[in-house]
Formats: sequence, C-alpha cells, structure tokens
Amino acid sequence: MSAPRSLVVLIGNPVKDSRTRAAAIRSGELLQAALGTAGLPVEPPAVVDLAGLGPGLLLAEDEPTAVALKTVERADLVLMATPTFKGTYTGLLKVFIDLLPRGGLTGAVVVPLMTAGRVSHRTAVDTTLRPVLLELGARVPTPGISVLEAELGRLEEVFNSWWRQHGAVTGAVLAAPQAGEERC
Repeated sequence: MSAPRSLVVLIGNPVKDSRTRAAAIRSGELLQAALGTAGLPVEPPAVVDLAGLGPGLLLAEDEPTAVALKTVERADLVLMATPTFKGTYTGLLKVFIDLLPRGGLTGAVVVPLMTAGRVSHRTAVDTTLRPVLLELGARVPTPGISVLEAELGRLEEVFNSWWRQHGAVTGAVLAAPQAGEERC
C-alpha cells in the first residue's frame, strides 16, 4: 500500500465561517473518504482559510501567509474552493494565487470547487479558475465541482454525482505522479 497522499482544502472566501467554507471542508472529507474507499489513502484534510490571513496576505514576509503558501505548494491534492464573485473567483483567492511561484502547483492534483447563486455561474469553475490552475502547473484532470446555493443542503448528493462521473480519473491521476517531476 502506498503512503497516504496529502490533501489541502484551500478556501478563498473573504467571509469567515461562510457557506463556501462549510461546503469546502465537507467536500474535502468526502474526497478523502471516496479516495480511501477506492484504495488510495489520503491524509485528513489540512485547511487553509484565506479569510484568516487578513492584511498579512498582502505582505510577502508575513509568516502565516508563508506557511499557507508552503502548505499548498507541498500538497499532493488540493481542493480549491471559492464563491463565484462577479462571474469569477474572488480577489482574495487571486491575491493568494499570485503569491505562488511559477509552477507552484506543479504535480499537484487540484479539484476546483465553486459555490454560485445563479445557474448561469455554474461554468465559472471551469472557465475562470481552471486556466489559472493549469498555468501554475496543476493537474486538473476533471471538471470542477459547482454547487449552487440552493444545493448546499444536498452537498453530499452533488459531490457523489461528481464522484461517480470523475472519481476514477481523479484517483488514477493522483496515483500516478508525472515522470521526472519533483514536488516543492
């Protein structure tokens, strides 16, 4: 059996204790359990909540920000969650992403998750967040998870539907690191 993979749940909502945060943490737990059931052990999720970094996120020398960046850079698997804000991800998440070095997610498997208030925002997870993740070197092998506000009470159902369609690919990519790649 292989060593457990690390999982980070990164929350890019500026509101503390938000619905997006609750959905992200629960989805991280569901992802860990589903991968474990599929024979790929994953450590319990480490949570990086950007709302807790405050103004320090704007300072490169801020210690909590540096720790958050290293935590994300070293993860094997990242569930990156954000609410849809003006048709895209939040500025808070953008600031954090901009602090990651070029290739800062190289080799990591990233599952993007976006909460949305409107059906028309459902595609934002793949049209706005996915391209920047690929630019950072992340492996994003499947469409992201889009959760409408009206679906938050049925999060497990939404996650399970996504897992049935994309779980095997997610697990296979996570189990097979890219040749010659070295993680931070």
